[in-house]
Amino acid sequence: MWQCLIARAREGVRRLLPKNKFARSVSVLVGGTTGAQALMVLASPLLTRLYTPEDFGLLAVYSGLLALFAVIASLRYELAIPLPESNTEAANVLVLSLLVVLLMTGISVLMVLLAGQQIAHALDTPKLAQFVWLLPIGVLLSGIYKVFNYWAVRTKAFGDIARTRISQTLATLAVQLFGYKLGGLALLFGQAGGQGMGSLRLARSAIKHQEFNTWSWGGVWLAAKRYKQFPLFSTWSGLFNAAGTQLPPLMFAALFSAGAAGLYALASRILRLPMTVLGGAIGQVYFSDLAKAKQSGGFSTQVEKAAEGLLKVSLPAAAAFMLLAPEIFGLVFGTDWRLAGDIARWMTPWILFQFISSPLSVVYFVLEKERLGFFFQVSMFLVRLSVVFLGYIYLDFMGTLIAFSLVSAFCYISYCYSIIFLSGAKFKSFSLVILTEVIKVGVALISAVLSFSYWGLYPALVVSILLLLVFYIPRFREFYIGHS
Repeated sequence: MWQCLIARAREGVRRLLPKNKFARSVSVLVGGTTGAQALMVLASPLLTRLYTPEDFGLLAVYSGLLALFAVIASLRYELAIPLPESNTEAANVLVLSLLVVLLMTGISVLMVLLAGQQIAHALDTPKLAQFVWLLPIGVLLSGIYKVFNYWAVRTKAFGDIARTRISQTLATLAVQLFGYKLGGLALLFGQAGGQGMGSLRLARSAIKHQEFNTWSWGGVWLAAKRYKQFPLFSTWSGLFNAAGTQLPPLMFAALFSAGAAGLYALASRILRLPMTVLGGAIGQVYFSDLAKAKQSGGFSTQVEKAAEGLLKVSLPAAAAFMLLAPEIFGLVFGTDWRLAGDIARWMTPWILFQFISSPLSVVYFVLEKERLGFFFQVSMFLVRLSVVFLGYIYLDFMGTLIAFSLVSAFCYISYCYSIIFLSGAKFKSFSLVILTEVIKVGVALISAVLSFSYWGLYPALVVSILLLLVFYIPRFREFYIGHS
């Protein structure tokens, strides 16, 4: 009986997936990411009651260090795995990537042995000194996972990738939930162990592949020379991108406290969920044929429609969340985390325009303006970094966070306008859409504010949900049907 029900459920899922092979693959990947993120969000209210903001601050510092190392773990050679026509050459690139991962792991071991204590104290998280040995383990496991992930992309094993994302999250949550008596160590060990779970699954699939065993030492050397542009150029770009995301919690820990970093980390995790789940998929919906649009003359129009569509889809939910964030965080995660809701409220405009600009940023690559895009990223990184340092000198943590968020919002708005300008789309048209949408959403949210003032949180949530449905039903219809 159960087998029959499972078989019917699988058949129902298959019918829901798109018939187009490419769209079907994207749907599978998005489904895996959505499932993994949903599990993490559902577990967050329990985790925030088992761990303190200081524990989450410890996790934020460890995750930040790990993410910076993970970007360069294979010196970006893994990006070249899907490129060769020959599977033998791809296997050589894969082995090269694994060797570089081992080398970078060794470097991280030396770093931990020589300067682990100093790094922990410099980041004002002395507790990390006890667990800094987990950093090389995380570098090794995350590096191996990325390498085999790109082999799976090459062989179109998208189902395996989706399953690993679920298994990674399950392994991470199992360690963090059942090991809570270990304190912050369980959070760190779960983060590192989850990567290992995904690596094993993808590695088994790759090793079974017939062409995997055709690599040679001579081929590995040739691959290192053939794809040398990846460590020389792509590594730096990836490092700056990762630093823009990972340095804020590290700096908040170093300049203020681990608790401040933990509050920021939770707010960032919740706010970035739509970007993680939908960003790539939305980018595919709009830009799968962008190069063709460039040749046909409809390039600027498509970019303009993309920017307007992303704004219309994201602004109502962002505005409602900004209004109710402290109350939502206090209700869902516990009263100790209400301040994270205040942080999320100020971060919302910045994350909103980052969400809009992320899919639009492909314009730089289509127009072959990578250097200009890289210059813009570096400039934003340096400006935002300066704000944190100045805030530390003149403001407290909350004041610094507000200044950092407002400057970040300005940076990403400027980034959006740079893309509009580069594509030849109309400045005035996009600005008018922003103004019109802000007025519409502002008027609608007055009802939610009045509901909150007179009746409290729950009626305000109900009113907000109803208003969001009014906004989103026609907008999603336009988004998914009008651009199909």
